Amino acid sequence: MVRRTRAEMEETRATLLATARKVFSERGYADTSMDDLTAQASLTRGALYHHFGDKKGLLAAVVEQIDAEMDARLQAISDAAQDPWEGFCQRCRVYLEMALEPDIQRIVLRDARAVLGGASPDAQRQCVESMGRLIDALMQQGIVARANPQALASLIYGSLAEAVFWIAEGNDGNARLAQGVAALELLLRGMLLKT
Repeated sequence: MVRRTRAEMEETRATLLATARKVFSERGYADTSMDDLTAQASLTRGALYHHFGDKKGLLAAVVEQIDAEMDARLQAISDAAQDPWEGFCQRCRVYLEMALEPDIQRIVLRDARAVLGGASPDAQRQCVESMGRLIDALMQQGIVARANPQALASLIYGSLAEAVFWIAEGNDGNARLAQGVAALELLLRGMLLKT
């Protein structure tokens, strides 16, 4: 038996992830066979089983990868914002816009929900905690009215999560996105400290 180096193992894992992401995005989870997937990656089923356990485990890893990329994009918006309130609002808008990106829509919002039951609890908790810190900072700056930051973050995150599913599920995604952004702006205005 040939022993593989750590670098070779990481390369195999990365190849499987990249191939699965491409194929899941194009065909969807249900229409992707493990044989087709491993053939496109020029790897064996054994490699898939070794790294991910099964096709469902591979989907979970792809979703985790996409979630991490989404989080990084949203954090970059917050980090680059000159105005913290506008940065927070832009971050929420971009999250809604992501519902129309093909790989996010198909893999995260459709297949992961159907196969895995949605986002992982850890990913959800991290999003709510991150949003709670942003809201707390906005409260400290006198921009947002006082409330429990984590409670408010849970409500906003829940609203955004349901809205992206609603946007992704419709045949009229652009219209739904516009309606969702308008509703989001109304919701967010309600948070502002009245002066």
